Amino acid sequence: MADNYLDKKLEDYKARSTASGGVRKTASSLNNLLIKNRSCRGYDSSFIVRDDQLRSIIDVNTKIPSARNAQVLRFRPVNSSEAAKVLPNIRLGGALPELSLPLPGTEPNAFIIVCTTMPESKNVYIDLGISAQSMLLRAVEMGLAGICIGAFDKECIKREFSLPHEPLMILAIGRSCEDIRIVEIREGEQQKYYRKDGVHYVPKLRLDDIII
Repeated sequence: MADNYLDKKLEDYKARSTASGGVRKTASSLNNLLIKNRSCRGYDSSFIVRDDQLRSIIDVNTKIPSARNAQVLRFRPVNSSEAAKVLPNIRLGGALPELSLPLPGTEPNAFIIVCTTMPESKNVYIDLGISAQSMLLRAVEMGLAGICIGAFDKECIKREFSLPHEPLMILAIGRSCEDIRIVEIREGEQQKYYRKDGVHYVPKLRLDDIII
């Protein structure tokens, strides 16, 4: 309990530092960022993600690799004033339909809509994966959290935001209010994420089981 308390205090401090407008330096290792970068389905509604924070997250795309350097992805930031256009058109927690996630009062209030300027292809999906992971790692580095949303109404989103390009994915961004933990499993064991006593568990295969 003490460790969890200290973790939450640290995250609160990081988020406050980011919200103050200054640039917060971090000594987080890649390993720590990867562990903290869990798909978050519940957010602190009192924390409003700023436009400059969304721009900072999107900015990673000016630095990351792109298949054939085609750079086909485009990004539409969505702040709290427009979040209501997104929320009815997304679905979270497909493996836990009985919970109807996000729970009332924990909805995200900021998003990034990822679009493509070219028809969907293997290379576009390569770029999408690199982009989404990089943006979420940047969010975690800033003391925030997020999730990749593939279950959304493309036509409604395209119409609501007058998008000139095809939407591929939506990232929700905010400050997490969830306790999410990795659970090590062996190959053949249940890989479906689950919740118990308010904790969200994410089963991950051991290193030995993914090396061939």
